[in-house]
Amino acid sequence: MQKIIRIGTRDSELALWQANKVKRQLEELDFNTQIVPIKSTGDLILDKPLYEMGITGIFTKNLDIALLNGDIDIAVHSLKDVPTALPEGIIQAAVLKRANHNDILVLKGNEEFLGQKDGVIATGSLRRKAQWLNRFPTHQVEDLRGNVNTRLKKLDDNTWNGAIFAGAGLERIGKRPKGAISLSWMIPAPAQGAIMVTCLEEDAEVVAACQQINHKDTEICTGIEREFLRRLEGGCTAPIGALALLDEVNKQIVFKGVLLSRDGKKKIEVSKKTSIGGHKYIAKDAANQVIEKGGKLIMMEDQGIEKAYTIFSTKKLSEAQKKLLSTSIKAEDSDFIKIRPNRIPPKTVKYPIEHVIITSKNGVEAILHNFSKDELQFKNIYCVGRRTKKLIEEKIGKVTHVEKNAEKLAHYLLDTIKEKEEVTYFCSNLRLDTIAKALRDTNITIHEVFAYKTLHNPIKINKKTNAVLFYSPSTIQSYLEENNTDKIAFCIGDTTANEARKHFKEVHIAKMPTVESVIASVNQHFSKQTDVSL
Repeated sequence: MQKIIRIGTRDSELALWQANKVKRQLEELDFNTQIVPIKSTGDLILDKPLYEMGITGIFTKNLDIALLNGDIDIAVHSLKDVPTALPEGIIQAAVLKRANHNDILVLKGNEEFLGQKDGVIATGSLRRKAQWLNRFPTHQVEDLRGNVNTRLKKLDDNTWNGAIFAGAGLERIGKRPKGAISLSWMIPAPAQGAIMVTCLEEDAEVVAACQQINHKDTEICTGIEREFLRRLEGGCTAPIGALALLDEVNKQIVFKGVLLSRDGKKKIEVSKKTSIGGHKYIAKDAANQVIEKGGKLIMMEDQGIEKAYTIFSTKKLSEAQKKLLSTSIKAEDSDFIKIRPNRIPPKTVKYPIEHVIITSKNGVEAILHNFSKDELQFKNIYCVGRRTKKLIEEKIGKVTHVEKNAEKLAHYLLDTIKEKEEVTYFCSNLRLDTIAKALRDTNITIHEVFAYKTLHNPIKINKKTNAVLFYSPSTIQSYLEENNTDKIAFCIGDTTANEARKHFKEVHIAKMPTVESVIASVNQHFSKQTDVSL
């Protein structure tokens, strides 16, 4: 006689609907089944937000126990409620075809409040709350717990403007109101809209039965989303969203992920695409990208974990730049370099100059301090750095060639400028000798014009400082007059890093030659340093 498959489920209307869907699909394959309702901890405790209860698998724990005790043969869950690590001996046996993955807003009245300052909505989800506050920072979010019917009744009984639900949940039991708004901008919980079946790994007969109702495409997409969640180690205590979709036309998997601070003020979003079948590393790459942007530090801050680092910037940071740093990182700053333009003799630019070298924005500003654009007759301008290039082309004229650092520019000039030609180099009294020395060693004549003075302006920094941010070789030289080299050096570019390596054991280079990129490098480094389990 064929075994009766006992289907364990929570006893809410939605959970029973999902269990009956599994029951119907198994019975269509001629399996005998029986529904076994079981209460969950999440259903019993309704007066606290989920993330405050500190229980992993709050809606699955009692079903797991029933499985392990042999009281049921399979358990049916909303996959978004299932922890990414299943108890030993229990496996994912099937995932049914996904329904609507979007969140929806059920309105109490009309949607006019969306454009107003004082809107009030309700949700028990930390992810929904954070994304709502990120989009509507002046609104108020009230906690809303209970099964679908309980939450709908609470919405009716309160003066809130609306409440957020999973679209699939209301649609499955036929209770989606006509005026509900699909929140397609809100990235859903990993695996939202999918139904999962678990069973004991050792029960080969049940495993084989469940595999027949598994929907492979949904399994792949929800697997990517849950892997992203697992790698961020967020569980129910961090606002994490993830969505992977199959693009059949382009034969691609398209992934979106998000991590926010609980108050919604900080948000890190990632997007990835990969070919169908080539998705093995997409979740890992996306999670790593979030961590590199400071994601782990955001989670630490939300949990009140004290892991503060102190960094010192050798030039003043703007308020906007300081806000890019995690609040776990204390920033101090001071201008270690002061610039004073020199008087440049008029005869310097009296005639057209064939070759001109400018290696910094300070050089550009010093030239313009002495001459108007119309007085300058530069035929070929060579510079270092994209920002210097941009300023030159805005204020002086077309740049012939730009390089990332002085060494690379020196090599280019040696290959480009002919022997016995002359070059005019607008520079500071303090500068690396790379370009001048390279040209002096040839038959090229170099005229050095000291367009500005670079004055050191160091201060002694706190011994407990973990890292120092440098923006030029001169800032390093200034720093060394008052401080030691037992810190980590974060540098804006190759030229600065090459100077830093002469003195510091650990040197990091920003991906782009900008202050913002240096700050991103700092966030990435200290995010990886923490070994705190989140």
